[in-house]
Amino acid sequence: MNHDSYAPDYIRGILQSVKTIALVGASANEVRPSYFVMKYLLDKGYDVIPVNPGLAGQTLLGQTVYAALKDIPKPVDMVDIFRNSEAAGPITDEALSLSPRPKVIWMQLSVRNDDAASRAEAEGVQVVMDRCPKMEYGKLSGEWAWVGGNSGVISSRKQTLHESGKLQSLGLGPKTY
Repeated sequence: MNHDSYAPDYIRGILQSVKTIALVGASANEVRPSYFVMKYLLDKGYDVIPVNPGLAGQTLLGQTVYAALKDIPKPVDMVDIFRNSEAAGPITDEALSLSPRPKVIWMQLSVRNDDAASRAEAEGVQVVMDRCPKMEYGKLSGEWAWVGGNSGVISSRKQTLHESGKLQSLGLGPKTY
């Protein structure tokens, strides 16, 4: 897999197939990127579970915070890593030890660990590095253009609203699980 660029269909496939996301490095600080990414993903209908040992047992945006991935009482589809590149290695290994394993390891902007990515892909887990799911969702849904961004997607299809009626979806209709 070329981790320097991702085909829109690869990213879209991930964002449409996952439902439960463990967000490792979640912050209660409203100005931190992990906070507003978590809020955005919750607003899009994902089940986002915050992971932060310093906040374990508290609630963040209405969700219980867990100390570690292994403490989450249900399977997760994707692990979103909001930690540095070095920490991404052990977090990936913890994710790979879960049963069942997550389908996706997603490393946030500026987070890249090629060794961890190789280990995950060897286990059949999809990997995205140095990308933000909020930004990628925005690019694919057309929201990115609202703030002057270039989505890189050209389409004559009318954008569709998320089932909440107030946000755009990925443009492929409501999510079905």
